[in-house]
Amino acid sequence: MEVHHVTEDAETFTCNAYLATGERTTLVDAGSWDGIVDEVRSHTDELDAVAMTHQHGDHVEQLEAVCEALDPDVYAYDHHPTRTSSIEDGDTVRIGDEEFEVVYTPGHADDHVSFVSETTLFSGDVVVHDDGAFDYGSFGRTDMAGQSRERLIESIEDLLERMPEGVEHMYAGHGGAFHGDVRDVVETALERAEKREPKYPDE
Repeated sequence: MEVHHVTEDAETFTCNAYLATGERTTLVDAGSWDGIVDEVRSHTDELDAVAMTHQHGDHVEQLEAVCEALDPDVYAYDHHPTRTSSIEDGDTVRIGDEEFEVVYTPGHADDHVSFVSETTLFSGDVVVHDDGAFDYGSFGRTDMAGQSRERLIESIEDLLERMPEGVEHMYAGHGGAFHGDVRDVVETALERAEKREPKYPDE
């Protein structure tokens, strides 16, 4: 399974959107960059599915444009006009060439899910590698309305409990991709979140 960071060249604020090519070519999150359709088309002629981690604007703004241009199935936890399949905690979805378990991971967003296989984690914003706040093992912000640091901590604990030992690739909604001991990155993020310190100085 090849994973392409299809919003890498964006000059405007967006989440990371990843295209996993293979048996079921899938876009994980749609981002907010208006060049994403052309970028996806540079890698594939057909997009089978979009799998949404959550529906904050920087993740979902271009979803309708992607659907209009490429007509994929859309997997999402909460309702969206383009959603074709509802996903719940414990469900399984195929992304690229692998089966991924859906893990409900709220705290940053009420509808947040992560996708984990035997080798790979698409973590959305619940855990990130290096996002400018921390260089190794960070987590989504929880200082805005409807967010909860306590619930985020529980979500990271759930993710650790259900993540296989062999996961070595992590693709997060912000920051860089990580290849190596993903469990250590997630455990570091949990330790930082548990300190209850503000993620950003102005929180």
